[in-house]
Amino acid sequence: MAKEIERKYLVLGDSWRGLAEGSVYRQGYIATQDKVAVRIRVVGKKSYLTIKGPSIKYSRLEFEYPIPVEDAQEMLETLCERPFIEKVRYKIEWRGLIWEIDEFDGVNKGLILAEVELSDENQQIELPTWIGQEVSDDARYFNSNLVKHPFSQW
Repeated sequence: MAKEIERKYLVLGDSWRGLAEGSVYRQGYIATQDKVAVRIRVVGKKSYLTIKGPSIKYSRLEFEYPIPVEDAQEMLETLCERPFIEKVRYKIEWRGLIWEIDEFDGVNKGLILAEVELSDENQQIELPTWIGQEVSDDARYFNSNLVKHPFSQW
């Protein structure tokens, strides 16, 4: 069983820029219901099928499997809800943790979020200076919800 423990924050300013190269992500959701999401993601020449369970505090079940890029592209075009999630992800190592900064594009342009995966829900972390308000408990910021209620429409 795979358990993801993650906290999510708004990003402040631009001081994080230049700390990492970004990768373009394109993802879509085949299904989202009862707080369970089935996602297809393409990152460069790699692609994944991911199933995520409901969030309980900062944790949820997550199962992710590599799939052929051709299959992922076909699923995105024929099975996934619109709009897609389009973003550039930057991975920055800071004080022993990997922070993933997502700079959204498309209908979510202007939104920049940082996520950090933890080994324990009670793990104490020191926040980088570019980290702002925590939004881990705000479902509006879940990628699966940004498809249905894009940032540009808030």
